[in-house]
Amino acid sequence: MTFPDRVAVLLDGEYVKKTLQKKTKRFPSADDVMDEVKRILTDLSLARLTLYRIFYYTADPLAGKTTHPLSGAQIDFAASVVFSRNTQLIDKLENQHDVAVRRGTLAHQGWEIGHSAVRSLLGGTKNAVVARDVLPKIQQKGVDMRIGLDIASLALKRLVSTVVVVTGDSDLVPAMKLARREGLRVYLDTLGNRSTRPELRIHADRIL
Repeated sequence: MTFPDRVAVLLDGEYVKKTLQKKTKRFPSADDVMDEVKRILTDLSLARLTLYRIFYYTADPLAGKTTHPLSGAQIDFAASVVFSRNTQLIDKLENQHDVAVRRGTLAHQGWEIGHSAVRSLLGGTKNAVVARDVLPKIQQKGVDMRIGLDIASLALKRLVSTVVVVTGDSDLVPAMKLARREGLRVYLDTLGNRSTRPELRIHADRIL
């Protein structure tokens, strides 16, 4: 069974958001994300291929309420700016043509001192932790697994000839290796980030 001349673009949502936010100095919009996809699809190495689908991997924003351990204040995650921005981004991407959103989950796993507070404490410019320094520790679960499963499925079912993976996460290397063994071309796009782990580059056929 031969591979069809099609390409799938797989976007690691957290990586995409963080990288675009560093570039634009603001929270990225759905248009920002789709502009990057358009840039990818105009690459000469993909010129003869038709688009199969764009996959965007993320988690729904954390909802629910909790109590801050220092201030005792009630925190409603669903009332935050982070919640509204991420909800809007996901909703708009879901309604784009040829886009499928794959969802993991977010879990609130206690509390931690923020990075800026840690730097101030270590630098001697701060000598005590106050309530605003203590932030909720939130972990994303299941997203890497979904990206890996989709890469494997695309390869084993011969749905595309090429996948473009937009990520900086080396946990995806086993899935990329499997896809290449099965005959897929695996391209990597880091959105211009030069600090990507070397194993990601090694196991990609091309860096866009």
